[in-house]
Parts: sequence; structure tokens; C-alpha cells
Amino acid sequence: MTGRQGPALSRRSLIGAGLGISAAGLTAAAPGQAFAAGSTGSRPSSVRGYAFLAAAMDAYPGHGELRLTQSYTDQAGLFSTAFTYDNALALLAHLAARTPAGLARAKALGDALLHAQSHDPAYDDGRLRQAYNVGPYTFYDGSLQPDGFVRADGTANVGTQFGFTGTAVGDMAWAGIALGALAHRTGGRRFLDGAVRIGEWIERTGRTDEPLGGYKFGVDGANQKLPFTSTEHNTDLVCLFGRLARLTGNRLWLQRRGRAEAFVRRMWEPSGGFFYTGTNDGVTVNKSPVPEDTQTWTHLALDSRRHSRSLDWAVSELAVLDHSGRTNSTVPAGQSYEGVTFSSASLVANEDAPIADGQPRPDRNGVWFEGTAHLALALRCRGARGDGAEARRLLASIGRAQDLLGDGQTVGGKALPERSGVVSASSPLDTGFGFGYYPYRHTGATAWYLMAAARFNPLQV
Repeated sequence: MTGRQGPALSRRSLIGAGLGISAAGLTAAAPGQAFAAGSTGSRPSSVRGYAFLAAAMDAYPGHGELRLTQSYTDQAGLFSTAFTYDNALALLAHLAARTPAGLARAKALGDALLHAQSHDPAYDDGRLRQAYNVGPYTFYDGSLQPDGFVRADGTANVGTQFGFTGTAVGDMAWAGIALGALAHRTGGRRFLDGAVRIGEWIERTGRTDEPLGGYKFGVDGANQKLPFTSTEHNTDLVCLFGRLARLTGNRLWLQRRGRAEAFVRRMWEPSGGFFYTGTNDGVTVNKSPVPEDTQTWTHLALDSRRHSRSLDWAVSELAVLDHSGRTNSTVPAGQSYEGVTFSSASLVANEDAPIADGQPRPDRNGVWFEGTAHLALALRCRGARGDGAEARRLLASIGRAQDLLGDGQTVGGKALPERSGVVSASSPLDTGFGFGYYPYRHTGATAWYLMAAARFNPLQV
């Protein structure tokens, strides 16, 4: 897949020159008192979610203790790719478990992110790349990628094969959020120092004085600044900068937080009760498509009563029901799943054409489980009348998906624990931004499910 292009971009855009989509010894962490919705297996659904995260993190034991978590199962065709964003979510989900094993995994992921930050093959400025390789594989052209996360020369193994070499502000922000949370939990100075380096890189690289303000998208694989400004990214920065202000005591971070928050609030559409996705040029607001995550993450980060209608917009305007009778649905006979789709454009996708070259045709009612999970979490955090019941309904749908979708998939060529891990989408789904999601078990979707089940808000300072 290719990333968001044209009228709007976000963290999921694939920054780089190529194609794209968006160890041993530790046991899976149990989620404490997490809400185990929709479980039909022999173990609670949340426990099996953590088992998936553990398997994806431990898939290449012969390549050292310093490791990241593979993002998708092998069947997605991305081999051992570990996206920075997905690993930040995995770290936060392990913290949400509130167990010694969960904390150990979170610290291991934090140390891996710090290694990537301090051992980049080309830069020493605090940046992280979009993704890394975490295990060996043979690429489609027959070339061998022999290394694990740490290459023989000690550098981090950047995901060059798919062009995952750029650096997005949103990816950086989530890594900083995760490192900051880890610093708060452990008191580890190294984690706070890494989060501060991330914040400083964003300030140097992303800050803009354009009319709409905020922080711009980041840089591509050639280190060229990208012109877009994302509501999603700036929402992430509300949390990151606020957390850095709290942890460091430096009020300069509050000023930076204010700049990011002001941009987010400028994207509010009061007549419709939703947030737009951002701007291409810093002057004109992009009016279409309208994505789901700018509705849910804004509530999780801002906790604004004035803007909480964005959740109602997502519930009503992006609701989908996927079942085997749908055009292009890949849901097995007798099953159905409800939730939300990625954006307003997903609902009107061309079902007669592939999402991208070499990809299947989309199902307009494909459920985006990652977004469904953070909507459930946002509803649980808001707590208005009916929110609890709606959140339970969404979590139950994700729980059924973990039980029944993605059977037989592998990570690093190894079978996964039974019924573990949530697929990114119930059927092929066109985001409307030039790429899609598919029914492959996914670290990011699983992590959001676990945080929603535990009512753990990663964007709360």
C-alpha cells in the first residue's frame, strides 16, 4: 500500500521512496483487572491479546535480547517490519497490564527505541525512523536481509526495503509518549532523556509559523521536509509536550503544547461536531475525507466537553456492519462484526477496483478494529449516558474477531498462540487516503484493544 496522499496525510502515510502499508525468556503479561470482552476461548480475551504481543516480540530469539515487536503477521507480506508507532502502542499496552512481566517487556521495548535513536546509521539528532527490520528474510527480488533489529555494526536495522526511512512527527510523538510513560512508571532517567530528544527534534523540524500554525508532518526518506500539517499529529503533541512539561518542570513545553492544541482546535467543525484531518499548505483546511482517529484521539488528549460531540459523530457517521453477504467481504459464513471504518471516504470506496496495485477490492463495510478500539476507550473515558453499553458492544465485536479471524497466521514463521491477536480489519478496507487495511493480526490493533479493555488512556498526561 501507499500512504495518505493528496488532500490529507497522517501518521500512517508511508514516508520514503518505496512501497508500504502503515527476546526470549519473558512470559506474556496478564492484564490485571482488564475487561475481557467477547472471549469465547479457554483463556480470557485480554490474556490472549498479550500472548500475541509476546509472540510478535519474541519471534527471532537468535538475534539478541534487544528487539522490537513485529507489526503484522507474516501473511501481510511485510516480513519482519516493526513500525515505530506499533511498538510505542505495544509498550503502552504492556504498561496497562500493571504486572512485573508487563513492565519488563515495556522496559525492553523502551531500551530498543533508545538504541534506534542513538544508533541510527545516518543521523544523530534524536530521530526515529518509520520502521525497522527485526529478523532476517528474503525480499521479493531475491535479496537477503540477514540481520535482526541490531545490525552487525551495531546500528539499528532501518526498514529500507519498503522505503520506511522517513520520520513522521506522529510516529515520533507516540514513541515520546511511550518513553515518557515509562519514565513516569520507573523513574528511569534514560527514558525521559530519550523523550526529551524526541520533543526537541519535533520542535526543530516541525514547528511552523504558517497561518494555521501547529507542527508539520516531518521529513521523507531523503530528509526533505513535508508540507502537510496533521490534526492527528498535533493531537499526539498535546500529550507529549504536556507530559514533558510535567516530567521536566520546564514550562517551555507548555508553550509548545499550546501551539499544537491551538492547531487542533482550529480543525473543529462546529456545525457538524467533528474535527477535520489537517491542511496541505498551512492556509486551507482539508474538508474531505474526515477520518475516525481525529474524533477519538482529540477526546482522549483534550478531554473537552465542548468537543466531545466528535465521538457521537464517529459512532453515527462511520458505523459499519460487516458480514459474509457483503460485496468483497472476507468474513467467513455465519459471522458478522460491527464497529467503525477508517474515514468518510471508506464508506463510498469503489468496490469494483483494487485498493492499490496488487491488492484486493475493498469492502465498504469493513470494520477497522484499531479505530473501533480507541472509540470504545474514548466512550469509556467520556462516560455519558449510553457510552458504557456502546463501548461494551464494540469491545465484544473485537473480542469475537480475535477469536475467529486470522486463523493459521504466523510471525517469524512460527505459529501463534491459539486465538491471539486482533486483525487490523474484518475485510479489505480502503481508507480513502491511498492505502488499505486487511485481515492480518496486528500489533497496533491488539494494543489498542488491550488498552481499551483496561480503560488505560495513553493520551492522558
